[in-house]
Amino acid sequence: MTHPYKKVRKAVLPVAGLGTRLLPATKVMPKEMLTIVDRPLIQMAIEEALQAGIEEFIFVVSDGKEILLRHFEEPKAMMEMLESRGKTKEIDKVKASTLSHDSVKTAYQKKALGLGHAVWCAKDLVGDEPFAVILPDDTVRHTESCLAQMMHIYDAHGGNIIASCRVLPQDTTRYGMLAIEKDNDAVRINGLVEKPKPEDAPSDMGIFGRYILQPEIFAHLERHEKGAGGEIQLTDAMAHLVKEQPFYACEFKGERLDCGNDIGFVKAQIAYALDKDNLAADLIEYMTAKLKEYKA
Repeated sequence: MTHPYKKVRKAVLPVAGLGTRLLPATKVMPKEMLTIVDRPLIQMAIEEALQAGIEEFIFVVSDGKEILLRHFEEPKAMMEMLESRGKTKEIDKVKASTLSHDSVKTAYQKKALGLGHAVWCAKDLVGDEPFAVILPDDTVRHTESCLAQMMHIYDAHGGNIIASCRVLPQDTTRYGMLAIEKDNDAVRINGLVEKPKPEDAPSDMGIFGRYILQPEIFAHLERHEKGAGGEIQLTDAMAHLVKEQPFYACEFKGERLDCGNDIGFVKAQIAYALDKDNLAADLIEYMTAKLKEYKA
């Protein structure tokens, strides 16, 4: 590394939300357990973190979300059955989705008070270390995970890194927006605004659901200041910290998919299914036929 910042070992996964945009599918099942083809969203987030070198996973949960933790445990009865039948491929899939007990930690968010509050709930488990934040709703389809791309910038510059993407003017009210400037081989962030009107947006660069943050962010989250929507916003705390520490934007490579709404969820199913050799041909044939019916 060329900077004095510590290695990023921990990731916070805020998964306490109710997922109301995907009702009735999320009436009982946590939205993070909904599958994209054959993998739950939460597993995709963990795989992304592992590719980026993350070693410890902090789940910020609410009541009823315990199934998220059970997904990463080894199911003894299933493993015994698979082993007795010589199902090696299935055994490998189970092992690939199992985390060691020591690598998983849990914090509870009793009330849905905003993303900033959810991250604050992980304060004691994060400690005095930099950490990543991953929102499982958001996925990036690329050979190198979004967080891994962000790590390249962190390794070069340190500080705080925010994943970013281009946002249409009419969509700025849905995103935190960045004020940016070019800084040699990096994009420096000078300010952040949560969900501004198009005319008030400082650029067309919006915040995507991935962050690398220094622990000093907790001093600002500690204030529990309410922002847009009456919630404690992570963007507002970062807007304070950007005055004290360097922030850099990572305009990541890959297709971004918001799986927290119905159309994004369907698009993700199609996109990831087309990546699978055993599904692509049949899916293309089916979609071609359906398109002909639609045009007719």
